[in-house]
Amino acid sequence: MSSGPVCGTGVPARDNGAAMHVLLRNPRRELDLAGPMSVTKLLAQLGLNRESVLVVRGDTLVPGDAQLADDDVIEIRPVISGGAA
Repeated sequence: MSSGPVCGTGVPARDNGAAMHVLLRNPRRELDLAGPMSVTKLLAQLGLNRESVLVVRGDTLVPGDAQLADDDVIEIRPVISGGAA
């Protein structure tokens, strides 16, 4: 019995083809994951710390308690800080 295609995190994508597309930066990776799920759950599955990344849907920052849908395209960017030299 098959549970469907498995994505880079070991989480199976849905059999109906609907999957959340996740683009990670630094290092660049692309994953398709079964949703819906919260931002917090997504980051936990990917082993990422919420304080070290920005989660973006379209052009909008997404808070940790937001729900992500199957058809969302999500970008996860590292937080970069700097100071005066």
